[in-house]
Amino acid sequence: MNDFLLWACVLGPVLLAEGLLARYEVLVYSAGFRAPTTDLPEGVPYARGAAADLPPDAYLVYLDGIGKRRFRDTRDGGQLVRAVLAGAPELRVLGQVQPYSPLADPLADRPVWAWLRHHVGLLLFLHNVMQIFVAADHRYRPLYNRAVGSQIATQLGLAGYRPDSGVPVVLLSYSGGAQVATGAVDELHTRLRCPLMVITLGGFHNGANDLTHAEHVHRLTSAYDRIERVGTWIFPQRWRLFHRSGWNRARRAGKITVHRLEPATHLGPRSYISPEERLPDGRSHLDRTTDTVITLIRARHGATTR
Repeated sequence: MNDFLLWACVLGPVLLAEGLLARYEVLVYSAGFRAPTTDLPEGVPYARGAAADLPPDAYLVYLDGIGKRRFRDTRDGGQLVRAVLAGAPELRVLGQVQPYSPLADPLADRPVWAWLRHHVGLLLFLHNVMQIFVAADHRYRPLYNRAVGSQIATQLGLAGYRPDSGVPVVLLSYSGGAQVATGAVDELHTRLRCPLMVITLGGFHNGANDLTHAEHVHRLTSAYDRIERVGTWIFPQRWRLFHRSGWNRARRAGKITVHRLEPATHLGPRSYISPEERLPDGRSHLDRTTDTVITLIRARHGATTR
């Protein structure tokens, strides 16, 4: 009991502070006090893959999980991005979007957080977790969706995307990135008027965002993914009972297809992105996830293997 009280006394103020900080960014953005960051560090390209001089078969924007805290890829996200680039050179891939910062300001580059990263690394993850719940909160969701949707549209423009070009945009999201991906659909449709496909990998999201302007949503999941399952429990809009939620309207419209990736887990050595764990056919979990993503993109948009 004493240990519980000690943890409650320590974590309570921390979570309260994180909640306030998470709201601060979206309010600063909505008030226009700060413009989102658009420049990338030296050596970080606006996109990788297909050359910019000709339209690629599709632009793929990767929205990482809560470990994302800098412009460069996380370890696991980087493995997935590299595998997609190797398997589908006809795509232009963006991995620099900051899904947990409405101001596109990498957490690890802020002086205070840089110190915390070396001393209390858990706080970096708590910050991004709280951002997911802010993005899901009905009071802040429209502002958050507009902020990150605008960030994605801007980065796509800098990577060579032209509105009304008809080139498809694929939002590939892992874990909490699904909350941002589903929320960015309306803003991207408004600004770019582009064909949109959403692919969620172990997606943790509240199901409230309107998916009318998404051509299709592919849900890559596994019965062994406990974290995604928690999301389907705690957010009522994911329950079939709430038939007017964005997720359930999309389901009834036939826009959501589920792809099973058993026995993958959300995290750890058997995760969706694990390069070590092997399937009976000899592929790693990373290989299978990559193959599934590329197959879905090529099947929908008619891309040919090169």
